[in-house]
Amino acid sequence: MTTAQRTQTIAAASLGIAVLVLALKFLAWWVTGSIALYSDALESIVNVVTSVAALIAVSLAQRPADAALPYGYHKAEYFSAVLVGVMIIIAAILIFREAWLGLLAPEIPDAPALGLGIGAAATVVNIVWARVLIRHGRKARSPAIEADGRHLMTDVVSTVGVLVGLGLVVLTGWAVLDPILAALVALNILWSGWAVVRDSVGGLMDVAVPADVQQTIREVIATSAEGAIEAHDIRTRQAGRMTFIDFHLVVPGAMSVDDAHTICDGIEARLREAVPDVQITIHVEPENKAKHSGIVVV
Repeated sequence: MTTAQRTQTIAAASLGIAVLVLALKFLAWWVTGSIALYSDALESIVNVVTSVAALIAVSLAQRPADAALPYGYHKAEYFSAVLVGVMIIIAAILIFREAWLGLLAPEIPDAPALGLGIGAAATVVNIVWARVLIRHGRKARSPAIEADGRHLMTDVVSTVGVLVGLGLVVLTGWAVLDPILAALVALNILWSGWAVVRDSVGGLMDVAVPADVQQTIREVIATSAEGAIEAHDIRTRQAGRMTFIDFHLVVPGAMSVDDAHTICDGIEARLREAVPDVQITIHVEPENKAKHSGIVVV
């Protein structure tokens, strides 16, 4: 199974797991009437929506480039991740509303032990699956899958806080703790939503690759362009799992087109070994175009 196929399989499985966890959390809320557990269940509705969005985005991102989108469909994953962030923020607003109503009329939850047990089971499922999503998302460089995993891990933190707090409500009899916990969950969700939107917008804005990858690219060009003079105006951008690199390569004016093309082929081969899923564009220039400010060929 290829990485792309595995990514699609994981995205499909994520939807099924999100529905299972949603059912467990609503069951926990139904047996207890806890506003905090209700807020936790609302967040799981977001998990289902984001899993659907991730599945659609991952499927689109695998489509080959065509005349309409000659650079491919890779950015579809960023739109999915932005949708995830927006849905998280909406969930936080809904939870704030329920927390406010709960503060006006606090109540001790019913059947807390059963509710805690069901919530704990949902949390175990989320912990295991979140680790799978984050690990695979980073390996496959899939923003949609990684965003889904990060949100699930936030969900885990929220649920653990809710379960601990619900236990304190039962032990102390302070019913007001229930809506306060719901408000804290909403704050945590709000922060998570902002982080997802921020990172995804960076991808849509053609953010450059990380500094360590940029350094690798520069080193590869410097050591594999024998026969050229320099490389300058190096630009990179990330679009989902794809990395785009373009730069100008200065060669001696008397060099033949065939020789210059051979140098470019060598650079491209080395870059593909060092940077997976990369598209490279090299503009060849004569030596009078040298800027003496780029990469000097070793």
